[in-house]
Amino acid sequence: MKVELVTNLKRQATKILAELHLSKEPILITEHGKPSAYLVDVQDYEFMQRRLELLEGLSRGERAVLEGRTYSQSEARDKMSKWLK
Repeated sequence: MKVELVTNLKRQATKILAELHLSKEPILITEHGKPSAYLVDVQDYEFMQRRLELLEGLSRGERAVLEGRTYSQSEARDKMSKWLK
């Protein structure tokens, strides 16, 4: 992973962004020698957000199963019948 100082980002933003778009590799921005932020390509960020939403949905489903909040197939069909007409 590439690391850039925040001052370099301020001075060379166009160059750093061009490199980011080409390499698709996240850039760690440091400030006073400490990690401050990650700079990622827009497409990669949106992909990560969609993946996170999917994982959160799976997690909610697993939690529902563990808590016994599930329906049999016939119960689910009955509950969904109003939308399936």
